[in-house]
This record gives sequence, structure tokens and C-alpha cells, in this order.
Amino acid sequence: MGKQTWAFIDSGNSAPSFNMALDEALLNWHSNGEIPPVVRFYGWNPATLSIGYFQRAEKEINIAEVKKQGLGFIRRPTGGRAVLHEHELTYSVIVNEEYPDMPKNVTEAYRVISEGILMGFRNLGLDAYFAVPSTEKEKAALKEPRTSVCFDAPSWYELVVEGRKVAGSAQTRQKGVILQHGSILLDMDDEKLFSLFKFPNERVKERMMRSFKNKAVAINDLHTRKIGLDEAKDAFHKGFAAGLNCNLEPLNLTKDQENEVYSLAKEKYEADEWNFMR
Repeated sequence: MGKQTWAFIDSGNSAPSFNMALDEALLNWHSNGEIPPVVRFYGWNPATLSIGYFQRAEKEINIAEVKKQGLGFIRRPTGGRAVLHEHELTYSVIVNEEYPDMPKNVTEAYRVISEGILMGFRNLGLDAYFAVPSTEKEKAALKEPRTSVCFDAPSWYELVVEGRKVAGSAQTRQKGVILQHGSILLDMDDEKLFSLFKFPNERVKERMMRSFKNKAVAINDLHTRKIGLDEAKDAFHKGFAAGLNCNLEPLNLTKDQENEVYSLAKEKYEADEWNFMR
């Protein structure tokens, strides 16, 4: 198949409600045939803790600590576990389920989309590879995660370097469209991350943190020199274009589209009914 043209948006740092609303709006517009498939890069202002769609905020998250640290808080429309979005490049991919060569199987589609992330890491000189749980114990662990933290363990086809997870992603399918978004860590503050969760006691928290350090790692903990955000964007932009076999053309939102995103952000993603619904 020849190269298709996809849209590319770098929306910069935005409020958590805007970030989730734009991903949803892009999904809707693509479903309606208004825009081609999309790769989007973005960041967060303020730094934000996002939780997966199925997580229970008040049971798992120390909301008072999130507020005390001046962090944003948002529920994603995708599954998965909690992520602290701070020193990272966040990406989203929006593509029709019927797109040529896109597998119907969720796990295999995840692999195809994540090929772009794999290429991005390799563009930065990192020997990344896909995690594939091999034992029954590993597969069972995915169904019963030990903590609420996303980077605690790699899922099927998530990206790993030297045995540790370097990118976390989640996916949803709505209106015939796949939305996959995720975090590519440049740096990581695990003490700050773990301060945002509820644990039975300090001993359990310390044990989980020690375990976490063996399972997750950021780009700048692996690299011989510091990788900045602009260099990472360039590497992953090229990575997605190669991995998805597409040309990426910049897409600028119209005023009407921007207004639609802001309305969705306010009505849905800023509402406690959404963020604390479980």
C-alpha cells in the first residue's frame, strides 16, 4: 500500500480538560469523515495526574495531595492506570478501525500503532522493543495489577528498554474509531508520583516504590546525554511517519473547531460527575 496522508497537530501545553476534549473531538471529526487520521503531540499545564476510565478516584488517589501540589486531575476516556503527566511527550493517534492493514484485534492494533513509538526510541539511539508477556503468571498479573500506577508493569506491546517500561499507552474504540494515547517519559519523579496514591501504610508504599524503580525508566535515565522535548518531538514525529507508513501534514483547527473543544472541555471534562463518577 502506498503512503497515506495523515494530519499532525502539536497542540503544546494545555489544561487537562482541553487535552482530553481535543482527543475526543478529533475522534468525532474523524468518525464523521471531516479529517484524516491524526497523530497529535501535546503537554500539560499544570502537570496533571490522569486516571484510567475504570479507576475509582476516591479509593485509589490522594486527592488532597494532588490539590496541595497544585496538580491537575482528570479521568481519561481510555482504560489503564494512573499517570503523572509532567516531564514527558504525550501523544495520541486517532484512526478508523477500517483503515487498511489495521488489525481488528485490539492487542494487534496496539502493536501496529505503537510501531511509531518504537521507531521514535530507536531514532534516539535507544534499543527499545515490545513487551510480550510470556508466562501465565505475567498474563495474570496484567488482569490484577498490584498498584494504581501505570508504569508499574508493561502490558502487551508496550515499549521496554533494558527490561524496563519507557512508554505507557491506553486505547478506546468509539464510533468506529480507535483512539490510542500515551506518555513517553523524558524524566521521572517517582517520589512525587507515589505521594499521590493511597496505600495501607508507609511500609507497603516503600516496597511498591522500590519495585517500581526496577520496572519503569525515563529516557534521560538511559541516555548518555540529556534529551530535550524538541529533540524528542522530532524523533517521534519521524518515528510515527515511518511506523505508520504515512506522510504527516500539519492540521490547524478552525475557530469553530476550537470552540467545540472548549465547550466539550467545560461541559464534560471539568465536571466532577465525569472525574469522580466511580
